[in-house]
Amino acid sequence: MKWTWVLVAVLLSIGTLSLAKDILDFPDYDGKDRVHNLNAKNYKSVMKKYDVMVVYYHDHPGSSRVAQRQFDIEELTLELAAQVLDEFDDEDIGVGLIDAKLDKVVAKKLDLDESDSVYIFTDDEVIEYDGEFAADTLVEFIFDVLEDPVEIIDNSRELKGFENIEEDIKLVGYFKSHKSEHFLAFADAAEEFHPHIKFFATFSPKVAKALEMKLNEVDFYEPFIDDPIVIPGKPYTEEELVDFIEDNDRPTLRKLQPHNMYEIWDDDVEGEHIIAFAEESDPDGFEFLEILKEVAEDNTDNPNLSIVWIDPDDFPLLLPHWEKTFGIDLSHPQIGVVDADDADSVWMDMDDGDDLPSVDELEDWIEDALSGEIDDDDDDDDDDDDDDDDDDEDDDEDDDDDDDDDDDDDDDDDDDDDDDDDDDDDDSDDGDDDDDDNDDDDDDDDDDDDDDDDDDDDDDDDDDDDDDDDDDDDDDDDDDDDDDDDDDDDDDDDDDY
Repeated sequence: MKWTWVLVAVLLSIGTLSLAKDILDFPDYDGKDRVHNLNAKNYKSVMKKYDVMVVYYHDHPGSSRVAQRQFDIEELTLELAAQVLDEFDDEDIGVGLIDAKLDKVVAKKLDLDESDSVYIFTDDEVIEYDGEFAADTLVEFIFDVLEDPVEIIDNSRELKGFENIEEDIKLVGYFKSHKSEHFLAFADAAEEFHPHIKFFATFSPKVAKALEMKLNEVDFYEPFIDDPIVIPGKPYTEEELVDFIEDNDRPTLRKLQPHNMYEIWDDDVEGEHIIAFAEESDPDGFEFLEILKEVAEDNTDNPNLSIVWIDPDDFPLLLPHWEKTFGIDLSHPQIGVVDADDADSVWMDMDDGDDLPSVDELEDWIEDALSGEIDDDDDDDDDDDDDDDDDDEDDDEDDDDDDDDDDDDDDDDDDDDDDDDDDDDDDSDDGDDDDDDNDDDDDDDDDDDDDDDDDDDDDDDDDDDDDDDDDDDDDDDDDDDDDDDDDDDDDDDDDDY
């Protein structure tokens, strides 16, 4: 009986572990087609079925195999997103495709003007998604769209959550009640910017006191700035709030995030961005980010300054591309001026993160960048200098080749002389070999060979004398050869000089 309970416990634990594992599994595409191909005949009927419709207005892939494969990946991404959204109970959410070439009529009727973009149709709003084309990022953005445009702060805990939001633009208003006409104007303005800008409101005098707000006041917070801007002219109409936000929606320091990356990149300052790479989880990156925040705090009134902060951890797939394009090492903090069109760039020298700039040094560098003293076109000048250096190196190589040819000619002459001398040496050596192998008669033949080499040796009558003479002659020949070699070496040295 005891072992029976043990077995039951083991089976239950295995089942629990399996269930826990399933809970943490990311969804896999189940193979069911949920994405609609919208055309002139069906788009109205399909869109009426859903409370929210997500439409991908894409370029026609054509006959290109690469373009078709890319479109297949995008379609599979949408299928996975549609599968997740299908399980959402609060709203019926549909996903559809519109081909920019085949369905121009539909695109025109829906006022879709930019291809390769995702549009989200709600009750009376059309919201363009300018983020990363990934299922998780897209679904997260859609969930934000489904939330109320204005979030209410009722207590100190919710106030703490509001204060912890520092990466996004946020507004907060203090009103008498939900029915206040000033709150309704605030809510209408929120719908214009939802979900890109966060709107908060409170009806609590305690919360308003903690925020140091007066009735019907609206405060505007820049990202990473502690002190808000009080919007002047309260109470406000919807138009006044919208105008103020549009005039101030480019923060001094803003973070590039997956859900807004293209929106921020398109919002350049005179065709340029000041880009700062800093990994917040890294000590050097955190320190540099704090320096950036101080610079932003000191220059929040400068309308021409907008620093885009990128945390490399948020974009792991783009790191190799950025390092290659900009020629920088992203394992250390970096800041530079980047052309928004051709990605030409100039970067501040920070000694690979070992010597981070002070606030004053960074402000001086930024001032030079804004004044034009630091220009991303300098990157092109550097490339031209590199080309000039390459040309100089080619000329030097040509000169070296000519010198080498001259030296080779001299060496060839020397080699010819050496070969002649070597031939003489070979003849002498052959004579020596004959002396060892042959008899006295052969020695006479060796004398003849030696006489040919030296021309100065005489033949003797005695065989013994001949042998002696041969030895002497061989020594003389060796001495002569050594002298010749020395002379040749001297000639070679002279040629080298």
